[in-house]
Amino acid sequence: MRREGFTITRRMQARILNESAGKIPQLSGVPGVERALYSKIMKNSWIFPAAALVVGAVGGYISGKNTSSGGGDDAATGDNGPGRTRSSNRPINSSSDQSGKHGTRISTTADITRMPGNSDRIKALLDFYAGLTPAQLQEEAYKLEGLPMSERIMASFLLFGRWAEKDPQAAMAYSNKIGFAGAFVRPTVLQSWASTDPANAAKYYASNPREFAMMGMMGGRGPGGGGQGGASIIASEWARQDPTAAMAWAGSLTTEKNQAMSSVIGEIAKTDPKKAAGMVGTMDSTDKTDAERAVASQYGASNFAEAQAWIRTLPAADQAAAMASAITGLSRNDPQAASAQLSQMEAGDAKDRAISSVVNDWARLNPQAAADFLKQQDSAQAQQDTMRQLMPTWVGQNASAALAYANSYGAGDVRDSALQSYVWNNNTAAPSDLVKVAETITDEGERSRTLGIAASRWMREDPTAATAYIQQSAVIPDDTKQRIISGQGGQGGPGGGRRGRTGN
Repeated sequence: MRREGFTITRRMQARILNESAGKIPQLSGVPGVERALYSKIMKNSWIFPAAALVVGAVGGYISGKNTSSGGGDDAATGDNGPGRTRSSNRPINSSSDQSGKHGTRISTTADITRMPGNSDRIKALLDFYAGLTPAQLQEEAYKLEGLPMSERIMASFLLFGRWAEKDPQAAMAYSNKIGFAGAFVRPTVLQSWASTDPANAAKYYASNPREFAMMGMMGGRGPGGGGQGGASIIASEWARQDPTAAMAWAGSLTTEKNQAMSSVIGEIAKTDPKKAAGMVGTMDSTDKTDAERAVASQYGASNFAEAQAWIRTLPAADQAAAMASAITGLSRNDPQAASAQLSQMEAGDAKDRAISSVVNDWARLNPQAAADFLKQQDSAQAQQDTMRQLMPTWVGQNASAALAYANSYGAGDVRDSALQSYVWNNNTAAPSDLVKVAETITDEGERSRTLGIAASRWMREDPTAATAYIQQSAVIPDDTKQRIISGQGGQGGPGGGRRGRTGN
């Protein structure tokens, strides 16, 4: 009997989710597959190991291949039903006419997976799927099981996005047949569908809410900091084509209304923050918070002075969160200027979130300056959390300076957080040296976890020396020792212990 789709075992689920969480950038708003996918995704070799989250978090990234980010009057609605789009109406060469660099005829995904070069394989898959009918796409979906995991997930991501442009009902129905994997596929199908026919995508979403119950739990960031839900995905795509209709639909919702309206306003704010700010004023007070933050972030990036003036008109209780978002937007262009604005904020969670964003942006340009700024902050919680933004970048540029900085703090949570992140992100130091650093962490649980990571690396390089150390260690728990020695690795990662907090 034919096997449908692809299978993800429980061990694989845990591994993908544990290793990939937090590493996938939020790309769902980036238009144009050919430009963005080739230049951004394929420069990052980690995209394949993080595959399952690519499908969920990147969503309908490929749906922009024939759709501009701003949408337009020619969006596929009305006469073009859910199974027809602009891209499917154009003449396309048969897949049998496609060929690789050296003139080799490309007729199957197996041919493509044998091609050298990740970028070339992605281009070939896009072209191959573009020339298939919905029935042929379903046949290709059956074949995904035979591909290695890396090729399988990326091919699935591309295939389902294309299938949703041509026959979204069939693509969605198929996603319900493939078990756990369907939860990762459905965001791709939904966003690709909404990018060409948002009205019908919205109707399907409203009629089948249980199919999307896991959406928003698989990474990515929505307007309020959590995973992006289905209503937000549809609203964002709809707003690029018809903001008025998108806002009317979002306002009609009984659940996810806040998130959907915020997504619409956030899209408008990308090009016209002043208009978006005016729209926030028409919303019910209970629905405003996320929308205010979305507008403030875009406004702060484009015109911080105007953003400040607008924020002062908001209710006093909303101003701190909006100002933090505006400073976060400013930081994307000028983190040093953003740091100066932060000094004027009152202490609190909103300021702590903004500190983390500013340090993250500044560290890429000048990690020492970012570190000096962080040390000047009065909030120990902000310092502790922000080490996970600062240290990875600094360790990659100057590991010795990063370690000296971490050790400049007294024993406690802040130093522990810095040292843990240093060990986790250091790919150049000898594991035996990293073990010595991990041993100085004061919190017992964090020390044990970090030692497990360093010792696991040591096992791969020098099993004899590592085994000797692990067996005599009084710090590493016995069950963890056995996992490391047997090759199953340590446990956890930075922020995986008792103290982790979510950021913006």
